Amino acid sequence: MKNEKPFKPGSGFGMLAIAFLIFFGAIAGLVLMRSPYFGILFLVFFFMLPGFFVVQPNQSRVLIFFGEYRGTVKKNGFFWVNPFYAKKKISLRAHNFDSERVKVNDKLGNPILISVILVWQVEETYKAAFEVNDYTHFVRVQSDAAVRKLANTYAYDNFEDDSEITLRSGMEEVNHDLETELAERLAIAGIKVIEARIGYLAYAEEIASAMLQRQQATAIVAARYKIVEGAVGMV
Repeated sequence: MKNEKPFKPGSGFGMLAIAFLIFFGAIAGLVLMRSPYFGILFLVFFFMLPGFFVVQPNQSRVLIFFGEYRGTVKKNGFFWVNPFYAKKKISLRAHNFDSERVKVNDKLGNPILISVILVWQVEETYKAAFEVNDYTHFVRVQSDAAVRKLANTYAYDNFEDDSEITLRSGMEEVNHDLETELAERLAIAGIKVIEARIGYLAYAEEIASAMLQRQQATAIVAARYKIVEGAVGMV
């Protein structure tokens, strides 16, 4: 598997000066010497123009020469390369992705609504450009798959065992597992996960009211148990 490699382009300002010399030289030749051969210099001038490009902060250009990867330019500035090079722009900036709420069953089979908030950025431009067809779409699909897997791994809540890690009570552990899962899935596309966490979590509408009543009943039982326990302790 190939990896990203840096490419050192030529200075855009130096080549721009040469291009203007060629352009004005062609005009001078046609006007003063009236030779049609100077028209060739116009062709050279226009041939050079596609070679110029600008790289802004936290942007990159992947250079491709007739289907062959030649390197990546991450340095900011104004540059010139062989006009036959294709220059694919890939952003290195951080992206925020707030997924749609999906309905999925938790570990106990209860239908829940869940979404994920993901902060990510491209770290390896070669993989982002060539290992997947569309790395932004890849992020969306893998985020959906990861959150579904997470929901199936944990219960939304556990009324019988407060020590069990659940989606509602164990957010720190759950978010860590989500971040690890996404980092593994997105590594193939050269994408770094900066942060991943659950953005929305709730029971599905069809069972929400029943689960709320169950929570209230469990809270009442727990409160009565503590009252009885305290009374016994006083005796």
